[in-house]
Amino acid sequence: MKIPRHAFREYDIRGVADRDLTSDVARAIGLAFATTLAAERSSSTERLRIAVGRDGRLSSERLYEALLDGLHQGGANTIGIGIGPTPLLYFAAHHLGTDGAMMITGSHNPAEDNGFKMMRGKGSFYGPDIQALAARIEQGGLDEAGVRGEHRDEDVTPAYVEAVNEAARLRGTDVRVVVDAGNGSAGPLGIRTLRALGFDPDPLFCDIDGRFPNHHPDPTVPKNLEALIARVRETGAALGLAWDGDGDRLGAVDAEGNIIWGDRLMILFSREVLREHPGAAILGEVKCSETLYADIAKHGGRPIVWKTGHSLIKSKMKAEHALLAGEMSGHLFFADRYFGYDDGIYAAVRLLEIVGQGESLAALLSDVPKTYTTPELRVDCPDAIKFAVVEGVLAHYRATHEVLAIDGARIAFGEGAWGLCRASNTGPVLVLRFEAASEARRDAIRAEVESVVAAVSARLSAS
Repeated sequence: MKIPRHAFREYDIRGVADRDLTSDVARAIGLAFATTLAAERSSSTERLRIAVGRDGRLSSERLYEALLDGLHQGGANTIGIGIGPTPLLYFAAHHLGTDGAMMITGSHNPAEDNGFKMMRGKGSFYGPDIQALAARIEQGGLDEAGVRGEHRDEDVTPAYVEAVNEAARLRGTDVRVVVDAGNGSAGPLGIRTLRALGFDPDPLFCDIDGRFPNHHPDPTVPKNLEALIARVRETGAALGLAWDGDGDRLGAVDAEGNIIWGDRLMILFSREVLREHPGAAILGEVKCSETLYADIAKHGGRPIVWKTGHSLIKSKMKAEHALLAGEMSGHLFFADRYFGYDDGIYAAVRLLEIVGQGESLAALLSDVPKTYTTPELRVDCPDAIKFAVVEGVLAHYRATHEVLAIDGARIAFGEGAWGLCRASNTGPVLVLRFEAASEARRDAIRAEVESVVAAVSARLSAS
C-alpha cells in the first residue's frame, strides 16, 4: 500500500488529514499497530487491549472510526476514552493497564492537520518503531486476525481527576488564575480538574472547537498568548496558564504579563523537587538556558542535558531515574508524585502549588542571572544534507571549543554563552539558538555560527 512516508516522523505520525491521512491509511495504521504488538507477544492467547482517544479536530471522528476498524481487523479489543487531551490517553494506559494506546491528534499543528501518537504498554512508541510500522504497511505485512476485536467505551476522566487530586498538595487557595486552552482538547478536563482542587479559574477559549477560531493553540508563539496576557493584566490575576492543542504542553505568564518560558518553569519546578529529594537527577534539553543547569547544580541536583523530543526524554528519564524533565516547548515531565509523562494540566497544578505559597513568579525568579537569548531560529535546509551540515559545524568547532554533540552541536563560548545548531527530526530545517550575558555577545556568536552554517551548507549543496 502506498502511504505518505513523510507523515511517519520521529515521535508520531502527522500530516494534512484529508490529503495524507485518508481513511484507508488510518485503517492500515491500526491494522499494522495491532499486528506489531501481537507479534511481540505471540505466545500469549489473550487479546490485545488498546486504549484509543481523540482530540476535537474536525477530521478526528473519521480517523477514529477507520483506526478502530483496522485495530479490530488485527484482532485487538479497543477501549474508547472519548474526546480529550493526550495526557488523558497516557493516563488511561496506566490506569487500565492496556497493551498499547493510540491518540488521534494534530497537537499544535494547523486545523487541517491531524495525526497519531502511540504507546507500547506504558512506554513510548517512536523512532525506529514508527519507521518499521510504515515499512510493514508498504510491504503488505498486515495480518488480519481470524476473529475481529471488540470495542467498549470507558470514561476515565473521574479517575484522572482523582489521581491529580491525590498528587496535589494545595487546596482551597484564593490564587487568581486565567486559563487559555486555545479551543484545544484540554479545556474542559483542565477546568474540571482545577475546580476539583478548589480553584476558580477564569476560562478563556476552554470549549473544544477544532477550527481554533480565536487563536492557534501553541503557547510557544507570543502572539498566541496576547489574549491571556491582556486578561491577566485586566483582572489582576496572579498568573495565566495556557495549554497547547492536545494538552501535553504548558505555557505561563506572570502577573505583569511576562512569558515564563519552559526552562524558567523548570527552574521553579526543580527547586521544589530538590527540596524534598536532594541530589535528584533532572533533565533538560539542548535548547534550554545554561542558567537552568547551573541552578539545578546550585541547589544540589544532578543536571542532565538531553536530546529534544518528548519520547526521547521519557525514555532517558526512566534510564536515569530522573524525577523531573522539561523542554523549552513546555513539555514538562513529573516522575515526582506522578507518572513521568508530559501533562500540561498536571504541570499547571504544580505551578499553582508554588504560587500558592505566597510569592509571585517574578519574585521567585528574581535571583536567576539575566541572560539574552534568541528564540528558536529555523533555517530551511534540505533533508538530504541537514545532518551532514550539523556534522560539518561539529567538525569546525571541535578542535577549539567544548562541544556537546548528543543532539546536534551545542557549542560553549565561555562564561555561560553558547550556540546551538541541530537538525530537526520533523522537517527540512536546521534549528539554531544562542545565549550570552549581553545582547552584543549573543549577536556576535550568532553571526559567527550562522556564517559557519552557511559555508558548510554551500559546500555540501555544491558537491
